Amino acid sequence: MRRGLLWLGAVLVLAALEPNLRGLIGAYNYQILVLVGVNIILAVSLNLINGFTGQFSIGHAGFYAVGAYTSAALVFYAGPSVRVLTASLPTVAQDAVLLLMGLLGAALVAGLAGLAVGIPSLRLRGDYLAIVTLGFGEIIRVLILNIDAIGGARGFAGIPQLSNFFWVYLFVLITIATVHNLVSSSYGRAFVSIRDDEIAAEAMGVDTTRFKVMSFVISSMFAGIAGGLFGHFTMYLHPNSFTFVASFYVIIMIVIGGLGSIEGAVLGAVVFTVGLEVFRGFGAFRLINFSVLLVLIMIYRPQGLLGSWTLIKRRKQAGAM
Repeated sequence: MRRGLLWLGAVLVLAALEPNLRGLIGAYNYQILVLVGVNIILAVSLNLINGFTGQFSIGHAGFYAVGAYTSAALVFYAGPSVRVLTASLPTVAQDAVLLLMGLLGAALVAGLAGLAVGIPSLRLRGDYLAIVTLGFGEIIRVLILNIDAIGGARGFAGIPQLSNFFWVYLFVLITIATVHNLVSSSYGRAFVSIRDDEIAAEAMGVDTTRFKVMSFVISSMFAGIAGGLFGHFTMYLHPNSFTFVASFYVIIMIVIGGLGSIEGAVLGAVVFTVGLEVFRGFGAFRLINFSVLLVLIMIYRPQGLLGSWTLIKRRKQAGAM
């Protein structure tokens, strides 16, 4: 009951902040804040695969792209008809219906893509799995480049702007709550057992392929939602936003924060997104400076900024039980 009230309070705070936030902090800072939220969803969802289940996926940008283009196309082409059907509702309510319709489509299609990739590829391990997921991400990008209905190489313009701070951080809360509850359950223990020793987990009766596919599909669905939110905020999508570099960016976020740490994934997304903007003034040296910072973190905190803190917290919780 108490936890439910806390979540409700968080949603009400988001709703109260949204109307005046852009004016208070400026359009640029507002945009960065929204991008931080999108990256948090990506990082927390990828951490479910790489951090908790121990599978090395480097194709997360593929599911991000699937969600972005699915939601954008669904709203762009079906939106006028939906507005006719919901004409009696206020404009804000119509926008909410359209956005939720697009995000639902994004989650379902990205989840199906995750299932299609996961069933055959998650029988593989280590480097082989990484190569397959990387290849999937590039296949998606090349397909998008050749589909004129969603802009192709020109990019997809004219996407309705339906996403904002409220919607992005509402789904940040939903993502964190879902992943937290999942990893705290018996499913989460199965994920961790696969990460720690897959052969031993199989010997103990854990259906490792089933749980790996489950982790992969859930992670893909949230990546799709992040893509939908991104597309409906920027109002323009281009295939170059979803190259393998975007996948590596998300991996960097969870490595900075700490693999297997939800709090670490959140912190890593914040540090990475804000850090890139802080170093933007360095021009060509922007990524070099950020890379030096990353190397220093890896030298002095190889477990990530919050990796050990999360481990200590879990041990205390286990001791209390």
